[in-house]
Amino acid sequence: MLPREIREGQEKSLSPFAARSSASRGRLTPETKCDVRTDFERDAGRILYSLDFRRLRHKTQVFFNPQNDHICTRMEHVLHVGYIANTIARSLDLNPELVQAISLGHDLGHAPFGHSGERRLNALLKDVDPTLAFEHETHSLRVVDHLAIRSGNGGADGESDAESRGGMNLTFEVRDGIVSHCGEHYGENLLRPDRAKTEADLHLPRAKRGMPSTLEACVVRISDRIAYVGRDIEDAVRAGIMAAEDIPRDIASALGRTNGEIIDTLVTDVIRHSLGKDEIALGDEVGEAMEALLKENLKRIYLSEKIKRYEKTADNIVEGLFASLLPIALDPERPVDPGSRVLRGFETYLRERRGGAGAPPAQRVADYIAGMTDSFAEKCYEEIYWF
Repeated sequence: MLPREIREGQEKSLSPFAARSSASRGRLTPETKCDVRTDFERDAGRILYSLDFRRLRHKTQVFFNPQNDHICTRMEHVLHVGYIANTIARSLDLNPELVQAISLGHDLGHAPFGHSGERRLNALLKDVDPTLAFEHETHSLRVVDHLAIRSGNGGADGESDAESRGGMNLTFEVRDGIVSHCGEHYGENLLRPDRAKTEADLHLPRAKRGMPSTLEACVVRISDRIAYVGRDIEDAVRAGIMAAEDIPRDIASALGRTNGEIIDTLVTDVIRHSLGKDEIALGDEVGEAMEALLKENLKRIYLSEKIKRYEKTADNIVEGLFASLLPIALDPERPVDPGSRVLRGFETYLRERRGGAGAPPAQRVADYIAGMTDSFAEKCYEEIYWF
């Protein structure tokens, strides 16, 4: 018996509500199975060794291009989500390999400058074509399906260099978990999987996409909020935006004051209210306190004067890059300044036809910008606009 078959056999002891790799709906392009790893383990490896994952360490969580090493980056957030989701999943006897793969891949499509960059790219796309849009989770799916490069890992994820371009060819369950992870609705305290979900549903806009198809993906979706609600407060305190004592007393009484206390309260409550059920839930009291804390964070952190000033900088950089790159995408034959590394780099990107030659020019520009880290976007902007 192959090691993979032994591992698939071990999945039989999981909860009846758990997803099993042997019952996966498969990949967009069928592949020979790995002798050692399950399909979900293999997906996690492909994500982990991708260049797109590597760049997350220099992408924003809340504070742009932070110089303080203790401020959370996008990669740290992804790892925090994975740890929290795995703690919940193991307590509920769900599939930890599926949880890991979804967690690692859920934010691959984030633009530089976090949600500020996301909003600006969305607005710029719609100015060019109202049918286009930019949502980070939708772009994460575009990354794993079309844009990702997995070369240069020495075969560590089990793929040859010839197989390393043009997306990761992940399983349906991981792709669904990635594109359906965004639980930005603050009052969302009960998550039931939509097991009838289809491939077409994955490509719907956020408002119509609905819940994930697996309980594991529901765990990641709620863990995403658990991971940032307290950590954003820690970072805001370090940035001088607020003090820990600013958390209202009733919320602190229900959840705790430190990030560790808040996570412990929320994780314990999720496990207590979800055990033995085909749903992931928070209790009413804790769920209401979490919603209240998220709204406090919105008011005190995300809408603070300092963050608004950061956003103006981000808007200017993203707009400037978009304006300089779009003419090249619209007319790839036009001469490009040979002295501009940025413009020549984009010209090469277009020539490689990553993301599909049939994609609209504005989409190709958004793809290129979204792949940048905060610092690289700033450097590109400076090279183009600073004399």
